Amino acid sequence: MATAAADPITTEVVRNFVISCAQDMNAALWRSAFSAIIYEGRDSAVALLDDKGNMLGQSTGVPLFVGAIDACVKLVLERYREDMHPGDIFVLNDSYLQGTHLHDVTAIGPLFHKGELVGFGAARAHWQDIGAIDPGSTMGSTSIYHEGIRLGPTRIVSKFKPIPEWFDLLTRNTRLKEMTLGDLNAQITAIRTGERRLGQVLDRIGPDVYRAACANIFEQARLLDRQAIAALKDGTYSREGWLDNDGVGSEPVKVALTLTIDGERMIIDLEGSSGPVEGSINCGAVQTVSMLRLAYKTMINPERAITGGSFSTMEVRIPDNCLFNAREPAACEWYFTGLGLLADLMISCLSQSMPEKATAAHYGDSMVAAFFDMDPDKGQWISVEPTAGGWGGTVGSDGESALINLCNGGFRNIPAEVYETKFPVRVEEFSLRRDSGGVGRWRGGCGVVRSYRLLDDCYGALWFERSKTPGWGLAGGSDGAGPSNEIVYPDGRTETPLKMRARRFPKGTLFVTRTGGGGGYGNPKARPVEEVRLDVVSGLVSAEEALARYGVAFNADLSVDPARTEARQPG
Repeated sequence: MATAAADPITTEVVRNFVISCAQDMNAALWRSAFSAIIYEGRDSAVALLDDKGNMLGQSTGVPLFVGAIDACVKLVLERYREDMHPGDIFVLNDSYLQGTHLHDVTAIGPLFHKGELVGFGAARAHWQDIGAIDPGSTMGSTSIYHEGIRLGPTRIVSKFKPIPEWFDLLTRNTRLKEMTLGDLNAQITAIRTGERRLGQVLDRIGPDVYRAACANIFEQARLLDRQAIAALKDGTYSREGWLDNDGVGSEPVKVALTLTIDGERMIIDLEGSSGPVEGSINCGAVQTVSMLRLAYKTMINPERAITGGSFSTMEVRIPDNCLFNAREPAACEWYFTGLGLLADLMISCLSQSMPEKATAAHYGDSMVAAFFDMDPDKGQWISVEPTAGGWGGTVGSDGESALINLCNGGFRNIPAEVYETKFPVRVEEFSLRRDSGGVGRWRGGCGVVRSYRLLDDCYGALWFERSKTPGWGLAGGSDGAGPSNEIVYPDGRTETPLKMRARRFPKGTLFVTRTGGGGGYGNPKARPVEEVRLDVVSGLVSAEEALARYGVAFNADLSVDPARTEARQPG
């Protein structure tokens, strides 16, 4: 029998369809979710995969998730390959299998067309409470058993019928039962949306032509990656940095990366990174690989979607005894803290091999401010919100200000109006942090100031990173500012923690959070005077910083003072 083929036009139609399908799935998830961290913050990701678990289509959300969803689907295939039926839904969240913390629950459904398995739909979303020792996210865990319920690949819906025992188990292990059930049903809705959309296409072209088009998409991705790596300068590049601490101790934690380009091959080795730590910044290997794929994609063929054919030239080596290869019972709640630094290290190494796209480091961490209360009389609520910061300058462009970190991609801050409607907290300031971007020919982006006034007694917690290794500059550019926080009590007392496990604060307490800036790129004395003037006028750089770091002097009306301004140097 002749093998079905897909012509180039059909292949392009399928390529765009799978992306469109994933976008529809994500829209269904966001519109159906109960928790603001999903429908406002968009702490989620969806994917459409083929019948072997290879990535086909993805949508905006948290890009860190997408590179690991295929591994989750393959785990379900491994356990249930001979026992899957139309309408089934499986879930898992095990940190050592899918790589992230237990809050990130992946729902997976096999997709059938006229009784034939044709693919999978998957939706990962952050559940606000998963039964950890603290509501929401705990900053003080030292074991996976502190962090909530842990699930391997588990069938919870069989042939469209929910399995009552599993739904009972899930809701008994959360403080927010209605919200958790609503978010799970939203994930199932996303999967059902993907199956319906896929069926419409298969009715027109049939499964055989669809599979042939998918094979073409995968092969094109492999070819483009091989060509891109072969065009890079061969060599071995190394870089290292330090996390502030692991959340429970005070010692810095080393992150090291060596990147080798050899013809069409790229080898990434994490030898030299710290071993497992007591605190909760350990990360499963699957998610580590996903983060390195994301860093790769920011520099190499970023305009092409990730598919099952991507990254075939990339090899990742992670030592067994390493915080990026977490094993039971290592704590993993803040798994992404080291990944932000790891991505910056890889991008800096790649910058040496492709200097035309060299990029300074960004602020690098999610910078989370969390507030909650579990008082049944006042209403139970949880807010866990990452905060934007500054990105690094690059050849030909300043870094972006007030942009979420690389791990979180499409994540959005909760608008102040929504925040103040849902929670007894007032957002008193949300502004750019002046002088936080590193100076350079191309300036680093600025971090933000976000201040929260508690309108009732409640719990507060903080997780801010990268003060010891802030966003570094390249080619003569300076480092961006690191993060800083201040807690001001109603009686005037203050404290300045970067990381703090949840504790109760009185009404009227003010939390002032400041995220870091991105590194600058190039000689700051080569930055044109007019660009420095615009930075000062727009409030990104102070007149004092402009004079001290750029050599540009200003009069009281912010006009340039030529007599006191240094001559510009070649860029």
